Amino acid sequence: MQCPLCHTETGSSSAFCPHCGANTTTGTAAAAVVQSGGLSDTAAGTLAYVTFIPAIVFLAMEPYNRSPFVRFHAWQSIFMGIAAIAIEIILGLMPIVGWLLAPILSLGFLILWVIVLIKASKGERYKIPFIGNFAEQQAK
Repeated sequence: MQCPLCHTETGSSSAFCPHCGANTTTGTAAAAVVQSGGLSDTAAGTLAYVTFIPAIVFLAMEPYNRSPFVRFHAWQSIFMGIAAIAIEIILGLMPIVGWLLAPILSLGFLILWVIVLIKASKGERYKIPFIGNFAEQQAK
């Protein structure tokens, strides 16, 4: 029997797919698939945005680095952090104009960070423009 969602062989008597956690009779995705390490994909994806350290840890740890959802959010968190730091450095080197724009863009990054944190906690794969494309390529 194949999973209707990810098309993985599940066996004849499984009610849930061992690969993606979807219900094999209805084909609906599981809301939060619990990994063997104890964290669900949504929890790990959300924690990846706390700083770049959990993102790197999730990319290195065995049960989480196999999940495309967790890998995507970890890479997006890393790329978003790099972009924020690079923009802050560039604006810091620009007298007056950069110093005036830096707080506004910092507030923008804070708002963006809250948005991706909420989206990841709901199990959504929200792509930040430009950064999300790079994260998606790395998560494959």
